[in-house]
Amino acid sequence: MSTDRQGNALSGATPAAVDAYDEAVTAFNLYRGDPVARLDEAIAQAPAFAMAHLLKAWLYAVATEPEAAVEARAIAESTRLLALDAREASLLAALDRLLQGNWTAAALALDHHNVAFPRDLVGLQCGHLLDFYRASARDLRDRISRVLPRWSAEVPGYSILLGMHAFGLEETGDYARAEAQGRRAIELEPLDCWAHHAVAHVMEMQGRAEDGVGWMTTREPYWSGDDNFFRVHNWWHHALYYLDLGRVDEALALYDGPVRQDRSVVALDMIDASALLWRLTLLGCDLAGHWQELADTWDRHADGRLYPFNDWHAVMAYLGAGREQDVARVLAAFRSPGEPSAEVARWTRDIGLPLVQGFVAFWHGDYRVAAEQLHAARFIANRFGGSHAQRDVIDWTLTEAAVRGGLHDLAEALAHERLALKPHSRVNRNFLTRASRREATRV
Repeated sequence: MSTDRQGNALSGATPAAVDAYDEAVTAFNLYRGDPVARLDEAIAQAPAFAMAHLLKAWLYAVATEPEAAVEARAIAESTRLLALDAREASLLAALDRLLQGNWTAAALALDHHNVAFPRDLVGLQCGHLLDFYRASARDLRDRISRVLPRWSAEVPGYSILLGMHAFGLEETGDYARAEAQGRRAIELEPLDCWAHHAVAHVMEMQGRAEDGVGWMTTREPYWSGDDNFFRVHNWWHHALYYLDLGRVDEALALYDGPVRQDRSVVALDMIDASALLWRLTLLGCDLAGHWQELADTWDRHADGRLYPFNDWHAVMAYLGAGREQDVARVLAAFRSPGEPSAEVARWTRDIGLPLVQGFVAFWHGDYRVAAEQLHAARFIANRFGGSHAQRDVIDWTLTEAAVRGGLHDLAEALAHERLALKPHSRVNRNFLTRASRREATRV
């Protein structure tokens, strides 16, 4: 029986197919290269290679894109016809829950899977991604903590585990340990852009913008290559540091350059583009032309059903481009009853709808309505996706709404709240200055 690099059995594999599969897993671990192409090679070598089919289905499923979800379902159906061992059958069962829109059920199934198969690196990484997509900070940390004692530096892929652990530690506020773990992971594997991005998150959350620029700049060759799936997100982090430093022109230059110059149609890249343009717009930049291009690209993803975190970012682009009919389309989808048993339908109704309504109210100048909606929504938005850094756009928009809407006491209180976390941020200091002067005008 063939095995992977961690010693897990691989049903239906051949030696040549395992080589291609191992390359695909490494590409997945590092977010570098084309894992699907390597998996297709493995499947061509061994059509009954169960894990090659399963990993391909998981890659499509976690893309959070409607077309990819259709492909994932087709692969999952065909995989049922193959001979599967207990580990492979467990991965398929978790995938089924995800494809039904039940993200937490899938993640909980992988909790048990990871305990039973602690050296299944693919299962651990898929679980870690589900924890990210459902914004479960605790499981981002504890999924990895539960299995770390079963690993050592001698086990291939150990550094990847450390990088995931670093991100979980950061999302739970354990910043010192997160940075140390991320740096350790990178010492073992310099190309691990997930570990690099975990340290970037630490610096963002601590308000260490100068350190962040240095971190991104000195390590740029390791994370910015054309074959790096995470390069746009890391450029987004670089831009956020510039915003905190008041270097708005440089942040906009990054948008026009590496963030958006390739016109990526990948949903994760488009989320970063929307979130950066929204922040730049709040700072007074005129970006009408930028919004139009991005809105056009969102059309293939924003169905209002698959993953509301994406749809919220699509609405930002539709608002910026003046495409009110598409804002109305997404809102109508959010309000229509979805599959009642699907968790994602509850996310859409209970979280996505008030959040989008708040952003729509803000864009149309209904600042008091926006403040009311967003003040409530920010406490529940961490149930349906993203990181603390990504969701900060909610609090940023809420504070801006309070300033512009003349909600002076709330504006000043929110500015103090933000400054307590990032006292050197030019953005936050500007909020306090404007709020203290009882200003309610646009930037």
